[in-house]
Amino acid sequence: MKRLRILVLMHPDFVPPDSSDGYSAQEINAWKTEYDVVSTLRAAGHEVRPLGVQEEIKPVRDAIEDFKPHVVFTLLEEFHYEVVYDQHIASYLELMKIPYTGCNPRGLILARGKDLSKTLVHHRRIPVPAFAVFPMRRKVKRPPRLELPLIVKSLSSDGSLGISQASIVDTDEKLAERVAFIHERIGTAAIAEQFIEGRELYVGVLGNNRLRVLPVWELKFGSMGGHSARHIATEKVKHDPSYQERIGIEDGPAGNLTPELSAHIQRLAKRIYRTLGLDGYARIDFRLSTNGVPYFIEANPNPEIAKSQEFATAALHDGLDYAGLLHRIVTLGMSRAKAGVSLG
Repeated sequence: MKRLRILVLMHPDFVPPDSSDGYSAQEINAWKTEYDVVSTLRAAGHEVRPLGVQEEIKPVRDAIEDFKPHVVFTLLEEFHYEVVYDQHIASYLELMKIPYTGCNPRGLILARGKDLSKTLVHHRRIPVPAFAVFPMRRKVKRPPRLELPLIVKSLSSDGSLGISQASIVDTDEKLAERVAFIHERIGTAAIAEQFIEGRELYVGVLGNNRLRVLPVWELKFGSMGGHSARHIATEKVKHDPSYQERIGIEDGPAGNLTPELSAHIQRLAKRIYRTLGLDGYARIDFRLSTNGVPYFIEANPNPEIAKSQEFATAALHDGLDYAGLLHRIVTLGMSRAKAGVSLG
C-alpha cells in the first residue's frame, strides 16, 4: 500500500502516548485500541494524525482542510456523550466526500437498536431470543409470552455497559428493579430478552460486497463464579484485565463444534451482516444454546480492534496479521468511496 495520510478520530481521553512504557495494564487498557492502530499504521510508513473529538464537528473539518487525509480511520464510539451519535460522524464524512473506515450510517443505525436488529433478523428466519422493550418512565409489565429467566440490558449502549450477574432476573420484581437500574444509571430504554443458557460465540465479518467471514470465536469464562454465576459477558469480564487474569477469562477458537455447525454459524453471520446493511467490518454475537441452536444476540459494527481483542486474534488465526487487517479496513473504506456507493 502506498504511503497515506490517515486521520484517526477517537475520544479525547483515549489519545495514546507515543510509547506504552511505564503505564500499568489498567491504564493501557483504556487506550490500547487507539495505540495499536496509530502505532501499527505509523510503523507501516503512513503519516498518521490522531484527533480527539467529543463535542464539536469543527475540529474534524479543520483537520480535513489542513491535513488533507486520504482516509479517516474512525475509532469513535460516541459523539457529544451519546453512543447513538456515532453515525452522524460517518454521515458528515460522507457529505464531505472523505473516505472513512468502518460501517456506513444506515448500518450503524440498524445495528444500534437491539430491538430493531432482532426484528429484522427474525424476519430472515434466524433464531433470536424472545424480547420486550421497556421505555423510560413507563410501568414495567412483562408480556405473558416472555418467560423467565430474562437478561436485562440497555437498548442502545454497547460494551456490556450496565451488565452484571444482577442483569439476569427470575422474578417480575427483579425485572422491575433491573429495568429501573438501566433507566436511572444508563439513561436509556431497557430491553429484556430470554436468557439463553449456553456458550458465547463471536463471528467477525470483513467486507463491503464480497465478504470474508472469520473463524467462529468463543469467549471462555474460566472459573467464573463456580456453579453459581451465569456465564455472561459482564462489564468486568469485558474490561477488567486483573479480573480476566484472576478468573482465567480468555477468547479463542470455538472448540467442540462440528464442521457443519461452524459453517452454519458463519453463514448466519454473513446473512445478518447483509440484512442489517453493514459494511467495513463488524462482529456478530451469538449464544449457542445447550441443544445446539445459535441465537443471534447483537451486531457490533466497528467493534474493538485492539491487537489483543477477539476480532484481531480471529483474523490472525485466519492468516491475516494485524497490519494486514488494518490495511484491509483502510482499503475497504477507500474502495467504498471510490465506487461512489453510499448506503447511508
